[in-house]
Amino acid sequence: MTQGWELSETYESTSGRVRWQRLGAATAPPVVLLHGTPFSSYVWRGIARAFAVDHRVYVWDMPGYGGSAKFEGQDVSLAAQGRVFRELLDHWELTEPLVAAHDFGGAVALRAHLLHGARYRRLALVDPVALAPWGSPFFRLVGENTSVFEQLPPNLHGALVREYITTASGPGLHPAVLERLATPWLGDEGQPAFYRQIAQAEQRFTDEIQERYPSLDLPVHICWGEDDTWIPVARAHELASLIPAATLTLIPGAGHLVQEDTPAELTAALRTFLTAAGNAG
Repeated sequence: MTQGWELSETYESTSGRVRWQRLGAATAPPVVLLHGTPFSSYVWRGIARAFAVDHRVYVWDMPGYGGSAKFEGQDVSLAAQGRVFRELLDHWELTEPLVAAHDFGGAVALRAHLLHGARYRRLALVDPVALAPWGSPFFRLVGENTSVFEQLPPNLHGALVREYITTASGPGLHPAVLERLATPWLGDEGQPAFYRQIAQAEQRFTDEIQERYPSLDLPVHICWGEDDTWIPVARAHELASLIPAATLTLIPGAGHLVQEDTPAELTAALRTFLTAAGNAG
C-alpha cells in the first residue's frame, strides 16, 4: 500500500535540494501537484497516477518536507516555498500548467502567482491555507514553544507527530499510510525539521496576498472536505466569495486530508475542472 513512491529527480533550490518526479508522457498536458503541511507528495500518489494516464504530472517535496533537504537554519516559510515553486516551474520549462494545491500548498501556489508572476491555466485549491486566522490551538502552542518541543524524547515526539497527522483524516488513516507520513519527521534530522516548519508558519504570509484574491483572473475551483476539523468548511464559502467566478465542491465524508479520505471523489472533481473542454493543453 505504501510502496513504489520515490522521487528520483533533484533540483538545487534556494532553500535546499528538492526531490521531484514526473509521471506520464512528455508530450501530454502538464499538471503540477502541491502538498501541504506536515505532509509530502506521497498524499498525491493515487491522484497523480490517475492523471498520468493522459497528463504529464509533476510532483515534488517542498524543502524541509518528505525526501527533500532538511537542515538547521533552513528557510521553509511560505515566502521561501513560493519562490522555490516559481524556480521549479522555470526549471521544468512550464509556462502555464494546470495546478492543484492542498493546504499550505494552496498558499504557495497563490503566492507564486500573485507575487512572483507564475501563470497557471487553471488552479484547483484543496482545503487550502489561504484566509486569516489560521493555525489550530496545537499548532500555535508548538509554534510558541518550539525550543521546548524540540527536546522531547524521540518516542514521545513520534507519538505526538502520529497523533497530529491522524487528526487530519475524517475516517482515519491506514496504519501503513500513517507511518509513511510520519517517518520524514522522525530521527535526528526529521524531529527538528518538524518544529522548524511550524515555527516558520506565520499568518503574515497569507495576509500579504489575501486582499489580492479578487484580482485573480484565471479559473479557480475550490474542493473542501465537509468534515475538515483543521480548517472549517465555512472558510470554503468565504474563499469562494472572494475569488471572481470561483466554483466550489464540498466532499462528504472527507476531513482535511481529502486525498486519503475520499480519493475517488477528489479525483473526479479535479478531473472535471482541470480537463474542462479547451483548457487541458
